[in-house]
Amino acid sequence: MSIQQGKSCPVVVIGAGPAGLTAAYELQKRSLLHKPKVYEASEMVGGISRTETNNGYRFDIGGHRFFTKVKEVEEMWHEVLGDDFITVPRLSRIYYREKFFDYPLKLFNALLNIGPYESMRILLSYFKWQVRPYRKEESFEQWVINRFGGRLYMHFFRSYTQKVWGINPRDIRADWAAQRIKNLSLFKAVWNAISGANDTTSLIEEFQYPRLGPGMMWEKTAKLVEEKGGEVHLRSEVIRVNRTGRRVTSIDVKHWHEDGREPVIERVESEHFVNSMALRDLIHAFDPPPPPEVVEAADKLRYRDFLIVTLVLDHADPFRDNWIYIHSPKVKVGRIQNFRAWSKEMLPDQNTASIGMEYFCQKGDGLWSMSDEDLRELASQELEQLGLAKASDVIGAAIIRQPKAYPVYDGEYREALDVLEGWILSLENFQTVGRNGLHRYNNQDHSMLSAMLAARNILGEEHDVWTVNVERSYHEEFEIRKRAAATKPRLAAE
Repeated sequence: MSIQQGKSCPVVVIGAGPAGLTAAYELQKRSLLHKPKVYEASEMVGGISRTETNNGYRFDIGGHRFFTKVKEVEEMWHEVLGDDFITVPRLSRIYYREKFFDYPLKLFNALLNIGPYESMRILLSYFKWQVRPYRKEESFEQWVINRFGGRLYMHFFRSYTQKVWGINPRDIRADWAAQRIKNLSLFKAVWNAISGANDTTSLIEEFQYPRLGPGMMWEKTAKLVEEKGGEVHLRSEVIRVNRTGRRVTSIDVKHWHEDGREPVIERVESEHFVNSMALRDLIHAFDPPPPPEVVEAADKLRYRDFLIVTLVLDHADPFRDNWIYIHSPKVKVGRIQNFRAWSKEMLPDQNTASIGMEYFCQKGDGLWSMSDEDLRELASQELEQLGLAKASDVIGAAIIRQPKAYPVYDGEYREALDVLEGWILSLENFQTVGRNGLHRYNNQDHSMLSAMLAARNILGEEHDVWTVNVERSYHEEFEIRKRAAATKPRLAAE
């Protein structure tokens, strides 16, 4: 179907999270002829960036700061939400050895908490590893020790990383640390603490946030897409991706009904396809299937699941932090959010507190399979065990389970991902974007950027969504560069 002839060009988008909805929005922003059709398996838009509600309380699934140096992403945020953004001060701490450490590091607080003897051991360990570092940084453990020393790694990285990922940090690739901890070392952290300087993304002091939670951004985006003639279908699971050779021709969608009626399966044809569902699921959806080595590679990808127990307390906030990282191995909770510290409008009653107890788990394990009542009891007891509130203060709770929250960077993932990338890039009219669509532990803005590039590819530009430089996007004023010299972008209607 030729857009030069002025005919509508359909584009199928799989998934209505940040990446999928950004792709749809970007297409409509730049073209009057491309019509996105977005299909989302769940009942809500936003993916892991959605905002759930219970009895008027609103919950952020994991905590989503709106901070970026990617100009195009920031512009979209403000185009969509405008005055609905608020500026939030960042306050976070680490709970370790039954004490609270300020994060980012505040030198005297850290020295007081850990004591002069252990502080000296940390410093000596740091200098030791500066003199004789690991020559190859293949694992998370090696990457961190080279920058912080073995002693600090033992205190602040090893146990928490094990809790988050459920595997030994030695089995996590260095790629993950390089992407998530970024431009930080012990020396830089101490210098920041002394001087007040800070150019590290992990340690920003304030950020923007939608006043009703991150889902507000994606609910509004979905509405704008539909107002411009696009479609956003919820409870619509893509169960098959049909192809002829290297060209995808259609998808099969199973539409679920709220009233329990029998699902309906629809075949949707399109000219272009943008995917944001998990790569492992995507590969198994292709018909005919990809070559055996591609399917085998997809099966090697692993994911970490997540659940949050949201507790309502009968009194105002027990702490002021946005969140507290729980490094103690004595409790299962990994991080604790205070939703009022993000936005007071997340709570309908300002005389109560809304606390999110975050647990990292695997679908089907003991935590994931616990009843909601048992999870409420566990979270309430651990809140008391940490000295933050009494279990008897809890007057309400809601449980939210999130499968495939985090792609795992284990020893097999990189080789498997290279195989998948090569095969997907061989498809003529199919792109994959976002955290699970690229199997990369992206922040929201990076997922959005990959989707913007995919949309621009459909309009004739040339970008490689697999090689967006995450580091550069944070530490420089980021400008999108095309893979080959290209002419000025033009609206498809011109």
